[in-house]
Amino acid sequence: MLLCAVLKTPSSPVQGLLYSLPPLPTDSSSSIFFPFILCTHLLFSYTSLATCFAFGAFPNFLNQPTRWLLNWLLSAIFSLLVDYCVKKKRKIRLHENPEFWRSQARRTLQSTLDRKLNTNVAKNILFFLGDGMGITTFTAARILKGQLQNQTGEETVMTMDTFPNVGLVKTYSVDFQIPDSAATATAYLCGVKTNLNTIGVNAAARNGVCKTQKGNEVTSILKWAKDAGKSVGIVTTTRVQHATPATSYAHSASRKWYSDADMPDGAKKDGCTDIASQLLKNTDIDVIIGGGRKYMTPRGTKDPEYPRDYSSRGKRKDGRNLINEWQMLKTGKVAHYVWNKTDFDAVDPETTDYLMALFEPGDLRFEAERDPSTDPSLVETTEKAIRILQKNPKGFFLLVEGGRIDQAHHAGRGYMALHETVALDYAVAKGLELTREEETLTIVMADHSHPLTFNGYPFRGQSILGKSPLWATDMLPYTTLMYGNGPGHKLANGTRPDIRKVNTKSKDYVQLSAVPTQSATHSGEDVAVLARGPMAHLFQGVQEQNYVAHAMAYAACVGADLRHCQGQTAVHTTTPEENIWNGAHRSAALLGVLLSALLAHALLM
Repeated sequence: MLLCAVLKTPSSPVQGLLYSLPPLPTDSSSSIFFPFILCTHLLFSYTSLATCFAFGAFPNFLNQPTRWLLNWLLSAIFSLLVDYCVKKKRKIRLHENPEFWRSQARRTLQSTLDRKLNTNVAKNILFFLGDGMGITTFTAARILKGQLQNQTGEETVMTMDTFPNVGLVKTYSVDFQIPDSAATATAYLCGVKTNLNTIGVNAAARNGVCKTQKGNEVTSILKWAKDAGKSVGIVTTTRVQHATPATSYAHSASRKWYSDADMPDGAKKDGCTDIASQLLKNTDIDVIIGGGRKYMTPRGTKDPEYPRDYSSRGKRKDGRNLINEWQMLKTGKVAHYVWNKTDFDAVDPETTDYLMALFEPGDLRFEAERDPSTDPSLVETTEKAIRILQKNPKGFFLLVEGGRIDQAHHAGRGYMALHETVALDYAVAKGLELTREEETLTIVMADHSHPLTFNGYPFRGQSILGKSPLWATDMLPYTTLMYGNGPGHKLANGTRPDIRKVNTKSKDYVQLSAVPTQSATHSGEDVAVLARGPMAHLFQGVQEQNYVAHAMAYAACVGADLRHCQGQTAVHTTTPEENIWNGAHRSAALLGVLLSALLAHALLM
């Protein structure tokens, strides 16, 4: 057991050498390949001999053939021991049985064959957006979720994984190969692609140029749903004025115009308004949950939670208190403004018409740093929003954003990004629990990706936040997750830092990156869109990102084009008992008609 522990110690310099060797066969089924693998070991051992010398593995008085033989023997023994230790620790013997995989595939195949299209009209749309949740993030978060449950992780099934319809979305903007969250949100919420940094406007509007904004505004599916009589809401882990939620209600030539204090004087003179003020005047939103208090209050207004923190104080130069104005606009309705968990928990969704909950001056805390006693989780905010909105008999549209996945990636903090993604998956599960698949179109999507890589041949069950067992040619370990660029690029005397004694599983650890940038950029590969519920089969194939808004509108019969919705404005679903009752009703009616006809015929005779 001690030897097993030594072999699995990340700081062991021998580990990188040993893990580069292919394992020798450990069962009879692979015995026919033993000569081939034996030769492979000889070859690998010969090429790694210099490494053993460098670490002083053998005394200098031994001649070269003796060293060569000892090197191979030790490598073979170590390889067998490592293979045994890993399999014993990870308990994955079951997966070595081919019948396990055949049975699993048969079940999945049958489930796919049994699937039927749901062509109902979507009464509700539940849209989960993982900001920056590229496919690498998705995969790594799946493993983390399993490992947090004491599993190996790779075989874990996320709630998102259960969605039957999957497609890919092309994320480029009109002017850039790699987009930002403003341009992407305009695409998937408003149905048109646009320029970088602009929200709720078409590509004729230029970044930061107010005059080009006029006449080029485009509305979002949130407004289309509201115009159709549905209740609407936004839930985010960022400030509610941030790019993704803002695009659902605002039109701005710059995503950075959070408050009037963030706008240039020229833009204000040209008639443009800040994003926070548009939250009140553009669309009547029933539920608003996130952060962003300081953009709603006059400059210098003390924050109720952080009264001594000057950076948390109100920013507005125009002296308006938008929170008070919002409350005045809701006179005669049951409307609640809350900023802490105690008041939030006290809100009764059954009697509440409107809710504005702003839990931080800016963005919310990362999930890994959230205080459960003072800050509600994304699961809790999602549940509250759904329970308020679903009272509307015409249905609802709810946008739920895991917005801090992106911010963690920008900081190169893989731990934070993955925990944010896991939190979003739990929110998705809560959403499915509270709604009916027959009438609710649920979508999970990313807006763009990040340059996160998942590499290094780690063993099954190895921590996704750990180090690769295969060392680099500089004989230094590296993390399984790293970035193409970002703040994690560091050199010490011209070489990479030695991280053997660094806890890479810490929430504060900044992942290694290849290129030094102050903040990790986005990346341009396609992202996944997953769907279930009415018309979910529309979300398949490789599509332009703006297609998503049109597919949602088609499914819910909202927006400008309603030609296909004639006679399809209700969800047609029945239980087996209702089918029996309706069948009996029709039979009785038919029998009555026949008896009436026979009676009339007899009287005439």
